[in-house]
Amino acid sequence: MTQTMYGVVLWADHQDQKAVIWCEDQGDLALYPDTEASLHGGVSLDAGDLIQFDLRQDRNLRFACNPRLLEQQHCPEIAEKLRQVTPQRPAPRRAPGLTDGNIVAFPSQKVLPGTLRASQAG
Repeated sequence: MTQTMYGVVLWADHQDQKAVIWCEDQGDLALYPDTEASLHGGVSLDAGDLIQFDLRQDRNLRFACNPRLLEQQHCPEIAEKLRQVTPQRPAPRRAPGLTDGNIVAFPSQKVLPGTLRASQAG
C-alpha cells in the first residue's frame, strides 16, 4: 500500500543516493535508498529540501519512493532545530560505592518471617 506524502529531508548522502525524510504525518521517518539511480538521472536531495513522495511501508520501515523536489532549501536548519529541542536523557545514577564491571546490582529484598522459618526447618 502506498500513499502520497510531503516531507522535509533531514539528512542526505549524495554518493550513496540515500536520505532520511521527516514526514508530514509526524510518524516514523522515511528512508530513501535510491537503488535505481543512474549517474544521469534521479533527483538530488539535500537537507532542508521540501519534497513530495510515495510512501511505502515494509514491515516496520517506511520508504520514500519517486521523490519530487518541490522547493530546494525550504528549511535548511530543520535538522539542527530538531536536535536542539530533543530532550537530553540524564546519565544514569550510580549507587554509591559501585565500580565499573560486569556486576549487576539487585535491589534489596524484604524477607517474610514465615519464609525464613520454612527454609530453616528443612
